[in-house]
Amino acid sequence: MLSAIAGITLWNFCFRLYPGSVRGPQVVGFVQQLSRHLTGKLLVIWDGLPCHRSRRVRQYLGGQAGRMVIEQLPAYAPELNPGEYLWGYWKNHELPNLCPQDYFAQSDHARAALRRMRRRPTLVTAF
Repeated sequence: MLSAIAGITLWNFCFRLYPGSVRGPQVVGFVQQLSRHLTGKLLVIWDGLPCHRSRRVRQYLGGQAGRMVIEQLPAYAPELNPGEYLWGYWKNHELPNLCPQDYFAQSDHARAALRRMRRRPTLVTAF
């Protein structure tokens, strides 16, 4: 299984792919990486993923001294989450009918597709 996490700005997005499920340590690591590359306050939009409420994530966010504003989406509201549009496009337009020989081939193809998508600013703005 391949899991993905992303951060979207008005002009670009960052992503990471993980084998297996995304858990608290991966969320903290990804948000730390984003905060190194983006200046100013960050608006973080969480969906209902349980790891967003983990102790490790809460501890990390508590130490950010107001740099990150967290907005929790209501249950069953994927239309409010820009990341869902990113993943929907990725799955339906970049990865359909993909039949990789193994996990590594799937991961390589998925990364290449996301990099192609990043080079299309009008597509990113649409998310």
